[in-house]
Amino acid sequence: MREPLRRAVFLDRDGVLNRAIVRNGTPHPPATLAELEIVPDASRALEDLKAAGFLLIGVTNQPDVGRGTQSRAVVESINAALLASLPLQEILVCYHDDGDGCDCRKPRPGLLFQGSVRHALDLSSSFIVGDRWKDMETGRRAGCATIFLDYDYGERCPDSPPDYTAHSLSEAAAWILRRAAGRDR
Repeated sequence: MREPLRRAVFLDRDGVLNRAIVRNGTPHPPATLAELEIVPDASRALEDLKAAGFLLIGVTNQPDVGRGTQSRAVVESINAALLASLPLQEILVCYHDDGDGCDCRKPRPGLLFQGSVRHALDLSSSFIVGDRWKDMETGRRAGCATIFLDYDYGERCPDSPPDYTAHSLSEAAAWILRRAAGRDR
């Protein structure tokens, strides 16, 4: 008999799990491990989701590695610090630049599909939390419910609105838990 598929919450890294470095209204990843600041409510929000049976997977575009302006070692050290501090299963990374034509760079859903295959996930019962419209499009393309953390970056609106807009990871987690319990459709 096959095991039932699992539910997951995919979480963008920069801006969701850790504070993004905002320059001229545009969010950027921390350039060094010293710049890493985990968002204050991340640990509690993720513990609540994990206790409800969700697998927690970070997903992140890190194109500066492909562009040669960031080292893979720094990205991996930041990811290791997040994995040591938060109840994440793993962090899936796309290192490609926009022009590389890969299937893993958000808004393409390749990272979510990778996670689905590795962990036997039901994407239609899974969620993505992100602070960029690319994250929402990624989730939509993969069939996940989408939760937008609105930090007023001034980006273009997506063609399809998110399933929910929150202003903190705790608020997003609470909505996911209500929705999963059938109390918020």
